[in-house]
Amino acid sequence: MKLLAKLALSAAVLIPQAALANDEITVGYFLEWPMPFLAAKADGAYDEALGAKVNWVSFDTGTAMSAAMASGDVQFAISQGVPPFVVAVSSGQPIQTLDVAVSYSENDNCVVATALEIDKDSAGELAGKKVAVPLGTAAHYGFLRQMEHFGVDVSSLSVVDMAPTDGAAALGQGDVDMACGYGGGLTRMKEYGNVLLTGAEKEALGILVFDVTSAPADYVAENAALVTKFLAVTAEANAEWNANHSDEMLAKIAQESGMDVAAAKASLDGFTFPTVEEQLSEKWLGGNAATFMKGVADVFVEAGSISSSLESYEGSIATGPLAAVQ
Repeated sequence: MKLLAKLALSAAVLIPQAALANDEITVGYFLEWPMPFLAAKADGAYDEALGAKVNWVSFDTGTAMSAAMASGDVQFAISQGVPPFVVAVSSGQPIQTLDVAVSYSENDNCVVATALEIDKDSAGELAGKKVAVPLGTAAHYGFLRQMEHFGVDVSSLSVVDMAPTDGAAALGQGDVDMACGYGGGLTRMKEYGNVLLTGAEKEALGILVFDVTSAPADYVAENAALVTKFLAVTAEANAEWNANHSDEMLAKIAQESGMDVAAAKASLDGFTFPTVEEQLSEKWLGGNAATFMKGVADVFVEAGSISSSLESYEGSIATGPLAAVQ
């Protein structure tokens, strides 16, 4: 808590009164997506650190998060997938990445119905099949990259835009042949089929999967110290989880994510939460993240999902507030 104490002291001087005068701050997040910050949410740590009432609103997709930030209804989005972030930025929406919320590869994937008996060695048989995909999300990007790897022409597929929970239900009912998603939705999909590639196999192909904390660029510029305090609470929760994995913290995370403890633990076992130092390194926000975002954007352009990509995504990453945490 020493970090937060120091930030609290400096914030009294650094945070503009206008920022503190914000009666309420609204944060978007996902249910059935267990992360350490949820324990801090349960403890009221964000409210205490920011000196404001923090409202929490759950979303089904990262694209919905972008829309909420565009309308001014949400100030922070925790664990927004890189693809929906890239889609928004590429269209001109002024939002910025503030940190690496979580890195994962097993918790975002595509599942083929068991009855089809299709695996990575026979993926070509997917041609002509119906697939549920939450468009503009990390799952969408992973789907496109996997189909590219297997040589399956996406235009030969019937792609239906569905949130992961809906995709799981459709797969279970036999309405689709394959479904892609993450979190609790993916867990349920696996009850009805098998993944084509493991997380390690995807990473070997350069299919990274990570989420970010994002916020409107003007909000970040006008409330830099407040944003730093927000990120500090998240960083401290991550550090505590990385160090202890305590049952008490797990119980809070599970309850806040709407999951039972066993399911929450199973998901967390597939997550990694980089330290602030790691996030600011070349591997992440110090260089590779912007390069990766450009790659995602170019894939989406080629797939016809967006009309054009930016020349560079470096301007879409604001490392100042996170560096101040360090």
